[in-house]
Amino acid sequence: MTDARGVCAGSATGLAPGVGYVGGWADAKKGADALAEQLRSLDVGHLFAGLKADVNVNGDGVVQLGQIRPATAQLLATLIMQGLTVEVLGRHAAEAMPHPTA
Repeated sequence: MTDARGVCAGSATGLAPGVGYVGGWADAKKGADALAEQLRSLDVGHLFAGLKADVNVNGDGVVQLGQIRPATAQLLATLIMQGLTVEVLGRHAAEAMPHPTA
């Protein structure tokens, strides 16, 4: 998915023999669909009209958000941080619970 500099490889506009584009795209489609479902559940899916699955020249699946406004990027960052916070708090709460003895 990335080149030697860590930059995402270009989109596959011309297909090369022997590269597994279909598998990479299918992986990207699953990821894009999962993200779209979560965004719709939060009623912000309309902000990501350019969300789509793609594949790069190496056959790696990539998910494109499309062009989004800065406020939308900030919203996405906030949602990610809130989700991580809930996850961490849940783990700490589970660890703090006394374990029943058998």
